[in-house]
Amino acid sequence: MLIRQAHLLDGRITDIRTGPAITQVAAGLAPLPGERVIDAAGGAVIPGLHDHHLHIYSAAAAADSVRVGTAEVHDRADLARILAATSVGSDGWIRAVGYHEAVAGPLNRTVLDDISPPVPVRVQHRSGVLWILNSAGLDAVGLSGHPDGRLRSADRSWSDALQRRHTALDGLSRRLSALGVTGITDATPDLDIVDIVELEETHRHGDLRQAVHHLAPGKRILHDDSLDLAELATFIERCHHDDVPVALHCVTAAQLVVSISALRMVGSHPGDRIEHAAVVPDDCIAELADLPVTVVTQPNFVSERGDQYLVDVPAEEQHELWRVRSLLRAGVPVALSTDAPFGCADPWAAMRAAVHRRTASGAVLGAAERIEARRALELFLGTATAPTDVRTVDPGQPGDLCVLDAPPERVLTELDGRSVVATVIGGELAYRRP
Repeated sequence: MLIRQAHLLDGRITDIRTGPAITQVAAGLAPLPGERVIDAAGGAVIPGLHDHHLHIYSAAAAADSVRVGTAEVHDRADLARILAATSVGSDGWIRAVGYHEAVAGPLNRTVLDDISPPVPVRVQHRSGVLWILNSAGLDAVGLSGHPDGRLRSADRSWSDALQRRHTALDGLSRRLSALGVTGITDATPDLDIVDIVELEETHRHGDLRQAVHHLAPGKRILHDDSLDLAELATFIERCHHDDVPVALHCVTAAQLVVSISALRMVGSHPGDRIEHAAVVPDDCIAELADLPVTVVTQPNFVSERGDQYLVDVPAEEQHELWRVRSLLRAGVPVALSTDAPFGCADPWAAMRAAVHRRTASGAVLGAAERIEARRALELFLGTATAPTDVRTVDPGQPGDLCVLDAPPERVLTELDGRSVVATVIGGELAYRRP
């Protein structure tokens, strides 16, 4: 493939010849016989984006679920109305996602029984770590005697009893390609070898165009009510013994403190990661910088959930939320991601949030954590195994490219995924805007 008149971020206007890897970057390249040619017409060409934390199956399944978050549901009566109007899926369930207590308070089986149809219903909390099942749902998974119906997502003792809906990945792949995403790090916890092989086969057959890297088996979701420093240290030590880096899910200050302590106890692996780091107390920044650990965070939640944070989080703690600039300034390696489907899958929206830190209502949350637009883009240009190594458009680099309809200065001003006109993965066209 030949891309002509590409405007690179370093200011060069040049041609690019690529296959699985970029082979030539020079002005005036002549097309080879049978070679596909794309005319960038002076638009920016950048390395394809890598989403460093996305849940593939959940993101695909979200398209077949009803959303019941604060943007869609406003009170308990509204939730009951939406559940009643939702059709039962092919698996016999009503599946709802994105719930937060601001909608109708804490959910349990009793509350859900009162407001849901008499069929199996499961509602996922917007954090992604919890499902709430009604009594019909608990019966369906063999847990009729469960006290409250609140089940952890990563607990396969109940989720393996579900009759799975077929989850097609091609639609998700097309949506990501249209945003310029060429690679994914899948953050699904507890994937087994069958799941991983299935995803690799889906990629090989072309239904999932993006290359996929898996955090499992080193991914660990932490819960405040069961934090165990010794057990976590043992888990990390076992992973490191097998040359497996860990990826520790930290969305509270307590989870981060325990994770830092465990890593300091047993030592770090070069690939170790802290996922989310949603809350980073001031005194944890230097400790993170002392560890060879990468923070993979999602500032998109500032724009998506920021107004709720302004209500729920004490004012004196709000500066600790979804930090970026203070981590970078301290020398902590940082990469960005979307956490889709728990966050919006648009990495350009995450970049804008990192730059502007504006909530949906227009309030600014954490102004001191703002970063420059170019830096925000670069935090999506790493590789799966080296998230902070920024790829460039040069010979020898992967043939994963994103062609935009605007020059670099406008791309960096707008940070808008609607500017993507073509996405190239491994030297092959994965998306072309109509």
